Amino acid sequence: MIIAETERLILRELNVSDAKDFYELNTDPEVLKYTGDSPFSSISEAENFLGNYTDYQKNGFGRWAVVLKESNQFIGWCGLKLNEENLVDIGFRFFQTEWGKGYATESALACIAYGFHQLQLKKIIGRASKDNLASLKVLEKIGMKVWKEDSCEGIENAIYYQIEAK
Repeated sequence: MIIAETERLILRELNVSDAKDFYELNTDPEVLKYTGDSPFSSISEAENFLGNYTDYQKNGFGRWAVVLKESNQFIGWCGLKLNEENLVDIGFRFFQTEWGKGYATESALACIAYGFHQLQLKKIIGRASKDNLASLKVLEKIGMKVWKEDSCEGIENAIYYQIEAK
């Protein structure tokens, strides 16, 4: 199911057929460096994760596959998640080969718009390690403002950002 389209990207629900790409993305140590996540041990583990991913059914939203419009190539994911503090959190993760091309900002803006317009959310937060300068820059580019510093899900020195619906 397609969630949003931008000039260059399609955001759609993740599915089991994304397992190979999802596995490869989540085994790159540089991609995982600031996430607190462990890599998948196999494509089967990624298939199992995707097959049991229930955020769409539970919350009406989740992390979405980001694919290039021109080639339908999976380049990463971006989306919204109800976190452990019961706040809606934006997140994104892309293959290193796609870094620096504006895809994180482009897809995150589409997610923010979807959250405020389709989901009628009042506030969306973003969190990143204070050492993850690229992600912090994306959060600022999409209009988020620093809210607080705290730890979150395995990240000791996280900076929390937020944006409210207008």
